[in-house]
Amino acid sequence: MEAKIRKIQELKKEKNAVIMAHYYVPDEVQDIADYVGDSYYLSEMATKVDAEIIVLCGVSFMGESAKILNTEKKVLLPAADADCPMAHMADTERIAEVREEYEDVAVVCYVNSTAELKAASDVCVTSSNALKIVKALPNQNIFFIPDQNLAHYIADQIPEKNFIFNDGFCHVHHNVRKDQILAAREAKPEALVLVHPECRPEVTELADYVGSTSGIINYATESDAKEFIISTEMGVFHELQKRNPDKKFYTAGNVQICPNMKKISLDKVIASLENEETQVEMDAELIHEAHAPMKRMLELSK
Repeated sequence: MEAKIRKIQELKKEKNAVIMAHYYVPDEVQDIADYVGDSYYLSEMATKVDAEIIVLCGVSFMGESAKILNTEKKVLLPAADADCPMAHMADTERIAEVREEYEDVAVVCYVNSTAELKAASDVCVTSSNALKIVKALPNQNIFFIPDQNLAHYIADQIPEKNFIFNDGFCHVHHNVRKDQILAAREAKPEALVLVHPECRPEVTELADYVGSTSGIINYATESDAKEFIISTEMGVFHELQKRNPDKKFYTAGNVQICPNMKKISLDKVIASLENEETQVEMDAELIHEAHAPMKRMLELSK
């Protein structure tokens, strides 16, 4: 392990590279990263680093997002086959239909989506800024893609807007059930329930706190409580434990693992830096079209 870490440090220096990792990747990959965060943080940081190479330890849409915001930089994905099923759970034909049907509609695209979907949208959002951005839009009708659960969570807080729902979902969060939360709460009555808004509405309704991955980490860190039931991908436990060694964290009762996020390893980080073969390649026109909604997100969330 130490030899691999040394090798990564050497390659980083040699190639003028920076490593960014999502909270859901394996612990040892988080530990060697220069920046660790959720989708919004990684999108924002990608525009601020001055390295020539960005090594994005996450799934494919994250690599695409980094490339869209940094056309002149080389973006490497250590695990080129690490994809997000939800990122594909909408289609441009349906977007065109909704635009025909509703005169005053904004297509709001969760960043957990393909570049093609971003390019067909008006603005991108993350779970941490979706409420703020949708509230700020002048449009009455909101077509929120691809995640139905985040859409319902936001819609409940903005009843004055008309939401058109898509049927996409994140399998990790969607698989957490109400009965599991109730059983976990019964088993750990002192624990607060912290839930990601990609979970089903009947699960978010039971939460003491609903928020993005970084929101969950910050809430647990600032809370006086000592025990927490965490309803998001288990990779987040690493950061939670690091920041809160005196607190206890439990899953919501099942194995909350994204197999794609777990495809990233130290060996793959080394290989991607050595050969640079896992580069994110995108059509210039697609980058141009997807850039506007991404840029609008960064501006509206300030």
